[in-house]
Amino acid sequence: MKPIGVFGGTFDPIHYGHLRTAFEMLQALNFEQVRFIPCGDPPHRGMTFANAGLRFRMVEAAIAGQAGFVSDDRELRREGPSYSVDTLVELRREFPARSVGLIVGMDAFLKLPDWHRWDEILDLAHIVVAHRPGWRAPDIGPLGELIAEYGTHRVDDLHNTTHGRIHIHAVTQLEIASTEIRELVAAGRDPRFLMPDAVRDVIEETGVYMSDTNE
Repeated sequence: MKPIGVFGGTFDPIHYGHLRTAFEMLQALNFEQVRFIPCGDPPHRGMTFANAGLRFRMVEAAIAGQAGFVSDDRELRREGPSYSVDTLVELRREFPARSVGLIVGMDAFLKLPDWHRWDEILDLAHIVVAHRPGWRAPDIGPLGELIAEYGTHRVDDLHNTTHGRIHIHAVTQLEIASTEIRELVAAGRDPRFLMPDAVRDVIEETGVYMSDTNE
């Protein structure tokens, strides 16, 4: 059975930077699926701008019709802070014999030691780091030691074991940020071509991110 990719984030809103990264991982690493899991209560960020239901609606609109993309609302239904380790525990329980790959950006990976129970993640899943130009994987310190011990360049290693490896994979660089999209919409400008039209339609319909609705 092919691995399952896990792609979390606030998705506030989801955009082509998220989608292209997930699509390249789906193809290059031969995942059966990539599960988009919006964060319910982000412990390191505080309040989101769009509510949970609306962010999930935008995710579903963004991935509709794409084979291998799956929406998953478990963190939105779970009470308390949304910790990745709790989500991985649930997925490991549901898919005990499947390889699971947690997809993170290099910026998030560099902050891994600050994550809740971060040292348990490799007991539950592989860590797949989306690498973009300008970011360098650490070669010293706790993360450098982790890569030295568990890092692999072989995609087959992600298929042959259920967890425990770190794989760094280059992805196309798209300079799109949710923060800038929100600011653009608040200024009355059109976010077309930064996201699927279906997501843009939700933003227009609901008025989310407009300056008068965010006050």
